[in-house]
Amino acid sequence: MKLWLAIQLLTLRLSGASLAGAEQARLGAPEAEIPVARSKPNIVFIITDDQDLHLRSLDYLPYVKKHLIDQGLFYKRHYCTTALCCPSRVSLWTGKQAHNTNVTDVNPPYGGYPKFVKQGFNEAYLPVWLQNAGYNTYYTGKLFNAHTVENYNAPHVRGWTGSDFLLDPFTYMYLNATYQRNKDAPVSYEGQHSVDVLAEKALGFLDEAAEEDRPFFLAIAPVAPHSNVEIKNAGPNLNDVFDAEFTAPIPLKRHEHLFKDVKVPRTDNFNPDSPSGANWVRRLPQQSQENVDYNDHFYRQRLRTLQGVDELVDGVFQKLEEHDLLDNTYIFYTTDNGYHIGQHRLQPGKECGFEEDINIPLIVRGPGVPAGEVADVVTTHIDLAPTILDLVGAPIRADFDGDAIPLSKKGLQEAAKFRHEHVTVEYWGFAAAEGDYFDGSRITINNTYKALRIISKTYNFYYSVWCNNEHELYDLRTDPQQLKNLLHADEKAPENVLGLPLTKVVARLDSLLFVLKSCKGQTCVRPWQALHPAGNVQNLHDALAARFDDFYETQQKKVRYDRCELGQILDAEGPQFERDGLVYRHNARWDNWV
Repeated sequence: MKLWLAIQLLTLRLSGASLAGAEQARLGAPEAEIPVARSKPNIVFIITDDQDLHLRSLDYLPYVKKHLIDQGLFYKRHYCTTALCCPSRVSLWTGKQAHNTNVTDVNPPYGGYPKFVKQGFNEAYLPVWLQNAGYNTYYTGKLFNAHTVENYNAPHVRGWTGSDFLLDPFTYMYLNATYQRNKDAPVSYEGQHSVDVLAEKALGFLDEAAEEDRPFFLAIAPVAPHSNVEIKNAGPNLNDVFDAEFTAPIPLKRHEHLFKDVKVPRTDNFNPDSPSGANWVRRLPQQSQENVDYNDHFYRQRLRTLQGVDELVDGVFQKLEEHDLLDNTYIFYTTDNGYHIGQHRLQPGKECGFEEDINIPLIVRGPGVPAGEVADVVTTHIDLAPTILDLVGAPIRADFDGDAIPLSKKGLQEAAKFRHEHVTVEYWGFAAAEGDYFDGSRITINNTYKALRIISKTYNFYYSVWCNNEHELYDLRTDPQQLKNLLHADEKAPENVLGLPLTKVVARLDSLLFVLKSCKGQTCVRPWQALHPAGNVQNLHDALAARFDDFYETQQKKVRYDRCELGQILDAEGPQFERDGLVYRHNARWDNWV
């Protein structure tokens, strides 16, 4: 009997999960905890706040280069799917697009920690699943916005063996941070620099984890290089909308003198002479020299503030070596979203669909990960939860919107042939100017849009539809700085793209976005399958076949909004694929065509 049971358990383990476990995963029900030996890999996950890739911040982090870039795998096409802190982090920890979490803002009613709890994710996100897989889990730093000194225990955040969270309204105050450990009362660290406080807490958790006989997951979340934010005129409930003063980040004293001559990279899209983009972005005035000088200062302060994070990274590796854990530990380094300073005439901030805001750092080092190499597969934050569960041998949930990221050389070779080529990008609500220069209001309201990125060896597009129904299309092969919106009336667009009429390419992109803007589960990974169930279309190249012209150009509904809203309200978002979309009804004689 015992032998039979052992064989059954082994069979279920090899298949990924039992039927009951799969049903539990599908429904989000709690799973039985699995005893795990220390031989399982440990994971350290470092997530900065608002760190850029395209402004070259990584060039100024020598320890990140030494320990991670030179010894790990850099994913040059890694994307967040919502360029805003809280929605991006919720998507990362749940493996779901923001349109499926419905956490789309930093504050209630559309976002923040209270919305995360209301949506049921406090019982169904990565640390809970890792604990079920036998892991000890630790977290220090910023978790979510609107996680405050008032609501930190209503309820407490679940899933963490040990935690020490930054709390609003002090999260972004570098010299007046408040942390809250486990279930203790919040503690103020006024006068101490938040990043140094965080480093001490993170290394302490590493010591604690090393003493246990279980593998561990440790998340470290400094606020650097986010703006320094001081809350003004907070209401009786700190979750309410409040006034805030955004200023340049504040570095540690020992780094204040660095990079005195460094400036924002003067790319073609930096404060351009001609307007670019669509909607409110296209109406931005060119920045004055005084404005540009201030933004260069803002940029230097970001680089200086990141030096504390760089030292933290070095401390983590020293501690892993001290405990003889480095060879059995995966280290992830990423950020929640990117950042722009001056590109397209934008003041410091994020929330846009440009590459500066969505194409972000991801570096992974660990057992079997190629050292010092660059991967060009398309990856997203939605893929990180399945990646980590795959690493620890836990079941991959059926409701994930992403796919595990290849970490080995063999995995990368396979991904080059079969991995998806698209990213779903989405945003609701506002855009904020974070520097000292802004025209009238710091906040722009009608910044709601749906978009996609699609990249292969032969094409490279960004396509978006705004809530005012303006459209954007950039061909990044010929316009990497995204200066020429091919769908704007003021631009002279080419008649042909990829050797085909531009209208034919746009029709395919629109139909792909039509699926992605409301997709769920594996449809988000394989959207062409939803349009072509026969399986004869796997990518944009296949979809461009002439026999599909009528299907895409005349039959399929188009992406549109009925109105602009500050959050996800479905009746404002036009037709939905599940209700209004069409499936290609192929002729039998084309069955074997690709």
